Amino acid sequence: MSKMRIQKMLAEVGVASRRTIEEMIGEGRITVNGKLVVALPCFVEPDTDTIHVDGELVATATGPKRYFLLNKPKDVVCTSNDPRQRTRAIDCIPSIGDRVYCVGRLDADSTGLILLTNDGELTQHLTHPKYGVIKTYVALIDGQLTGEKVEQFKKGVWLDGHRTAGAMIRVLKRTPKSSLLQIRLTEGRNREIRRVLARLGHKVRRLHRSAIGPLTDRGMAVSDWRELSANEVEQLRTAGGFVSRKQPTRKTTVKKTGRATVKRAERATAKTTERAGVKKTKRATAKKTGRVKKASASRPPSKRPATGRGAKPRPGAKKHTRKRGPAPKRSARRRR
Repeated sequence: MSKMRIQKMLAEVGVASRRTIEEMIGEGRITVNGKLVVALPCFVEPDTDTIHVDGELVATATGPKRYFLLNKPKDVVCTSNDPRQRTRAIDCIPSIGDRVYCVGRLDADSTGLILLTNDGELTQHLTHPKYGVIKTYVALIDGQLTGEKVEQFKKGVWLDGHRTAGAMIRVLKRTPKSSLLQIRLTEGRNREIRRVLARLGHKVRRLHRSAIGPLTDRGMAVSDWRELSANEVEQLRTAGGFVSRKQPTRKTTVKKTGRATVKRAERATAKTTERAGVKKTKRATAKKTGRVKKASASRPPSKRPATGRGAKPRPGAKKHTRKRGPAPKRSARRRR
C-alpha cells in the first residue's frame, strides 16, 4: 500500500478529525516508529509503520477486522505500553495475531467487559458521546445513597471545570452500611464513576462493567474472552442510547407539531363525519315517511324541463291558448 498523510490515515481509522490530529501533532502527542512527529507533512505506511497516540498503539493495518470481548479481571490494565510491566488486556487473549487495542478503558481496580479491535470506525462510534452507546456498570459503595444524591448524579456533577453528562442510576439494594447501584452512561471520562461518587461522599468498593450496548457478560466468567460474531458487530454499529440533556430537543418539537396537525385533521374529519351523518339521517327520515320521489319504471324520466317554454304538455291535458282581441284602429293622418 502506498504512503499517505498521517492526519488522513488517523482520521480514517477513527482517532479524531484531521484538524484535531494536526493540533495533537503540534502538542507532541503522536509518534511514528518511536520518533516524535514535529512537523507536517508527514507520510506513513499503514501496513508497516507503528503509530502511537498519547502512548497508545493505533491499529492501522489494512488487513481483516477483528473483534474480541474480554471480561477483564482485576489488576489488568487496558494500555498497550505499561511502564510498570503489569498484565495488559491484550495479554489475556493468547495468539491474537493482529494488532488490536482496547476500545475505551477500565482502570486496574475495575472488572468487566472490554472490547478489543483494530476497527477504528467502530471505535469512534463506541467511544464518542454523540453516538449515545450505553455502558452499564454495577457499583458497590459505602453508605446509603439518598434520593437527593441520586438526582445529583442524574443531572451531572462538576469535575475539573466540566459538568458530567446525565446518567441513569438505580439503587438495586440498600443496607445500613452499603448500597448496590446500577449506573448507565454514554461518556467515559477517566475514573468518572469513582470520582463522581467520591464527590457525593461515597467510596466505591467494587466496580464492574456488565454491558457495552447490546453485549452483556451473561455466561462469561472473569478472564473469559470470545470473538464476536458478524451479527454482534452489526448490533454494535447500530447501537445508540438515550438523548442527554445537552442535546437539542428537535425531535420533541417535531412530535408536538405532529400532534397539533393530527388534532386539526381529527377535528376536520369529525366535522365532515357529523355533516354526512346529518344528511344521511335526513334521507333515512324522508324514506320512512314516503317523501322520496321514485322514478316510474314504465316511463323513463323526460330530459325536457317540466315547466317553462320548452315543457311538454301532459297527455289528455287541455291546450290553453290566449285569446286575442280585435286589433286597435289606426287613426288616419291628414294629408297636407
